[in-house]
Amino acid sequence: MVATLLHEIPLQGGDVTDGVVRVGDTVRRPASRSTPAVHALLRHLEAAGFDGAPRVVGMDEFGREILTYLPGTTGLRLESVTDEALAELAGLLRRFHDATAGFPLADVGWEGGSNDDRPPEVIGHCDLTPENVIFRRGTEGGGEPGPYAFIDFDLARPTTRLFDIVTTLRHWAPISDPVDRAPLLRGVEVGARLRLFCDAYGVPPRDRRRLLELARLRFHRSYTVMRTRATAGGNWAKMWAGGAGERIRRAAAWLDVHEDELHAHLV
Repeated sequence: MVATLLHEIPLQGGDVTDGVVRVGDTVRRPASRSTPAVHALLRHLEAAGFDGAPRVVGMDEFGREILTYLPGTTGLRLESVTDEALAELAGLLRRFHDATAGFPLADVGWEGGSNDDRPPEVIGHCDLTPENVIFRRGTEGGGEPGPYAFIDFDLARPTTRLFDIVTTLRHWAPISDPVDRAPLLRGVEVGARLRLFCDAYGVPPRDRRRLLELARLRFHRSYTVMRTRATAGGNWAKMWAGGAGERIRRAAAWLDVHEDELHAHLV
């Protein structure tokens, strides 16, 4: 148990977790059902030498988890939507997946959510929105900032590599109707970005052929999961009331219209 003695600074961003604050060089987050599993994963990543995730410090006197604070920026900026940044993100996700090798894949203690039908291969982050990827400049301070770490592992769970790739590309390609995209991503060529990400990650041909099929399955299942969680109230209800379900439906419809051209880039 670690006592809180320093000033708390609220941290903004994300849709689901309230009450996240910075205290010195640490982050305090409300504990949840998945906290023990997440802490075990983060300790495994540390032991595996993966430096793109926070470290577990412990719990404070208020029952909040304590993680190391990772400096940098989040959200969509000019430097975070470039081809170079997308390729680096794919490489970071590949290193993360590889680092989960050997971690138990039992579906016990995780928050849960939509998933692939195939047997799990890795622990996926499953929520790599722009708010959960941290960018910073290189150690020498030169060049454009690049992605170097992931945060907010609350929705992590056993899954396939491809499912976690699809959840990531949902936000970063992005696989969405242009009306719902951030302005910086509204005019991008989605098919080319899908191909770039897959090349940088090393997605094999068999998975590239299945990527759009799995994206469609994820849209259907995530809609159902979010609608169910919204009935319990809280931030899930706020997200649903804010149009999350409609955005999923529009993304699925956009994918139906553009599937052939996207598939041509992938294969």
